[in-house]
Amino acid sequence: MALNKNQLRSMLRLDGFERSTHYDLEWMLANEMGPNAIWLAEFLSQGMSLQPGMRVLDMGCGTAMTSIFLAKEFGVQVWANDLWISATDNFRRIMEAGVDNLVYPIHAEAHALPYAEGFFDAVISVDSYHYYGTDDAYLPCFARLLKPGGQIGIVVPGLLAELDGEVPAYLKPFWEPDFWTFHSVAWWRRHWQQTNLVEIEIADNLPEGWAIWKKWEDVMRAAEANKPGREGDLELLTADNGRNLCFVRLVARKLKT
Repeated sequence: MALNKNQLRSMLRLDGFERSTHYDLEWMLANEMGPNAIWLAEFLSQGMSLQPGMRVLDMGCGTAMTSIFLAKEFGVQVWANDLWISATDNFRRIMEAGVDNLVYPIHAEAHALPYAEGFFDAVISVDSYHYYGTDDAYLPCFARLLKPGGQIGIVVPGLLAELDGEVPAYLKPFWEPDFWTFHSVAWWRRHWQQTNLVEIEIADNLPEGWAIWKKWEDVMRAAEANKPGREGDLELLTADNGRNLCFVRLVARKLKT
């Protein structure tokens, strides 16, 4: 039986995520596309220097929840860029959230971004960058859009350590090819440093990231217990039991040279 709203809210309490507590549970449930994007956006923002009026690119924004969060919490202007969700659908959500003066929906693919070089004060990506950013050539393209001295920040599903060529047996029944885009902090740090374009400021894991990820999946399963078709990652996370899976955060500043 599905839990009631108060029970679900109690499951969503997280220490250190004060900003996220102000966002409506049903809104997050209705617009989710994976791990809780508001939690991840708050975690990422804690390592960035966001100020009112800044121009921010939110790459792979999904249903624009992260863009709405950034606009509401920091007063920044956000270009909400996604390929899979239409700009019209996102504009509706943006207007309903009352931030259409700050958030601008864009429909564009990651390798064909329609922005001027040096336009943004910051570029971010929440639960998206691993799908295209593992390419050695991608960070140079992405960084061109950022002002010298501007920040780039990502938070992505990752691994505590690189897998040594084979998926553990207990994960194989739930492992999908896309999961090979999951990498460790050390892998991502090296991947960015080799470009000589950025100075790494933060490279870490979300503390208890596996448990936080599973908490959201538990809520999703409880909230939609009577709705077929929403499997999510609960079985994968349960099988892993915190041995491998995590969230990786990288924050860097574009070099001024």
